[in-house]
Amino acid sequence: MIFSNFKIGNLNLKNRTIRSATWEGMCDSDGKPTERLINLYEQLAENEVALIITGYAYVSQDGIQLPGMLGVHDDNNISALKELVDKVHEKGGKIAVQLVHAGGQANRKSSGLQPIAPSAVEFPSYSEVPKEMTIDDIKRVIADFGKAARRVKEAGFDAIQLHGAHGYLINQFLSPLTNKRTDEYGGSLKNRVRFLKEVVAEVRNKVGNDYPVFIKLNCDDFLDGGFTIDEAVKVAKMLEEWGIDAIEVSGGSPASKDTSPARSKIDSAEKEAYHKELSNRIKQVVNIPVAVVGGIRSFEVATEIIDNGFADAVSFSRPLIREPHLIKRWKESDKTKAKCISCNGCFMPGIKEGGIYCVVEKRLKDQQK
Repeated sequence: MIFSNFKIGNLNLKNRTIRSATWEGMCDSDGKPTERLINLYEQLAENEVALIITGYAYVSQDGIQLPGMLGVHDDNNISALKELVDKVHEKGGKIAVQLVHAGGQANRKSSGLQPIAPSAVEFPSYSEVPKEMTIDDIKRVIADFGKAARRVKEAGFDAIQLHGAHGYLINQFLSPLTNKRTDEYGGSLKNRVRFLKEVVAEVRNKVGNDYPVFIKLNCDDFLDGGFTIDEAVKVAKMLEEWGIDAIEVSGGSPASKDTSPARSKIDSAEKEAYHKELSNRIKQVVNIPVAVVGGIRSFEVATEIIDNGFADAVSFSRPLIREPHLIKRWKESDKTKAKCISCNGCFMPGIKEGGIYCVVEKRLKDQQK
């Protein structure tokens, strides 16, 4: 049942709904959250979302992709992060930070630096050919994940999520398409997973074994020659052994086109929950909680996922952009489908206007004036 209690490690959640990490473009040039971002999270917290995961937060300056990203790369941001956490907690919410390095998907226009990646290859989602990471680069970025984790815990966040999906650095190491290395970080799955293993170990070293740490994992790149569900099953079992507390299942990247993480035209129940078969495969091999994100729009579909054992929790991104009150609406009585039409128009204002919003909802409100 969606509205039953749920745990990630020792973090108690009031129901099984998660606001999946969503870039909002609402931070200043130093990565500090603005009042607009704090207000958004307060809205989600007071409307029954059990766990808010922040928009992806960069751990290193050379890991920035888009403007307005949250920054956990600098001790100077801790006080601003703490203010955000306190506001969410005052509204009765729980909040986790998603840690990311964009790797080859970083953008020089935002970071001021050449992107780095496992290998210097051309790839559809890269803005330029990145610099191949040296061993020193790898060790530095791993250390940056650890330092960021320490800041997150110090600021009072309830948990950390590692971004291991959607073509970002961890996923780039896992995928044979973007990892062409011939050293101990490339080749076999044992080698390709080494970067992730060392990131997990460093994060755990900084926050301790009792602090909730989980991961968003690509369970399929949906690209020929890419990371597959069969490999993801093996990695999921490793993650459990390494002490990861939960796995949020996703798939694809901007390079996947029609099978990207944010697919369009989700206009029927059959098109919803397009990663649930992947989450089911993961659920069968681990004993830690599994959440699933991707095209969930209907209360009935969300309920079916949990009741039939496809996942332990359901995650939402775009529906909560249009309706921050969606979960409360479902809980109180109105079980009608989310109003989100999956047009992806919500992200353009993040680039042009300094913050995402539902352009369809705004247009309707403007017409009513």
